[in-house]
Amino acid sequence: MLRPGSPGSLSAKGLKLSHLRFMAALGRSGQVSRAASDLGLTQPAASRLAAEIQRILGQPVYERTGRGVELTPAGRTLALRAARALQEIDDAGRDIAEMQNALSGEVRVGAVTGPALEHVLPVVRAGRLAIPGVTIGVEVATSDILCAQLLDGRLDFALARLGRDSDADQFSVRPVATEPMSLVVRPAHPLSRQQDVPAAALLDYHWVLPFEGAILRRAVDAALRRRGLPPPPQVFVTSSFLLTLALVQETNAIAPVATSVARAFGRDGSGVRTLTTDLAIEVETYGLVRRAGRLLTPAAAAVLAMLEKQLDSAPPPRLEVPSALA
Repeated sequence: MLRPGSPGSLSAKGLKLSHLRFMAALGRSGQVSRAASDLGLTQPAASRLAAEIQRILGQPVYERTGRGVELTPAGRTLALRAARALQEIDDAGRDIAEMQNALSGEVRVGAVTGPALEHVLPVVRAGRLAIPGVTIGVEVATSDILCAQLLDGRLDFALARLGRDSDADQFSVRPVATEPMSLVVRPAHPLSRQQDVPAAALLDYHWVLPFEGAILRRAVDAALRRRGLPPPPQVFVTSSFLLTLALVQETNAIAPVATSVARAFGRDGSGVRTLTTDLAIEVETYGLVRRAGRLLTPAAAAVLAMLEKQLDSAPPPRLEVPSALA
């Protein structure tokens, strides 16, 4: 591996910060003119930067198309690395500023929906009193999105799962727990007052599920397969939690959600009801995920310590068939 500045490295060949900024902007926009505009450059200046980069690499970084430019494999690699390098520089400025002010600044936490309610929300509440100078921002999304944001530097850490295509070497993961799921319906659903709904009866209704291959979709299919049943034949496909709730409340659809989410939205009986069924669904282990090698600010380290304490004190989840919520 070449060290920075060693003979043969890109920095030794003359690659500069201006080149990195241009490639990152080109990777975002896909157009030389748009990249130039984003950076406040003239078109000739942008073209000179592109020519310099291609000379340094010894190969083209893009090819022109009717809709702009398409990065070559070398161009995509450099654009991705350039974006990450610039993010690291920005992170360094943020870290240095926050170190000067001790426990202040913003900490960015990510989580999938269930752990967000169960673990992150208590930390946000406690943090308002324990570290009032720190703003805790929370991003609730799918694991794939959260892991991408960790790599981009937009999150400090997250409660998530590594996807099938994730490079495990890029992350540090502390396993937390598997996640039990409940099946929810609207209060007026034909099955809502029925006790011990057979798994086969669930297939008479539409289900709300994410796209095929998603972690939750695989868990549902596996649970049905263990009962000798096929996947749901009728499916509304969405990864949006809000749309999932809307479909459940407005139709006779059935949706699997984290048991903690089902409890939160079914407390007064007006939102959703949890079906009593013999179909037990459990999603694979999620963890406390960080980008490998990322240094945390004092504020982020303090919030992380609070989250780890919350995780340590929480009882382990039990895989159980939930009772109906009145």
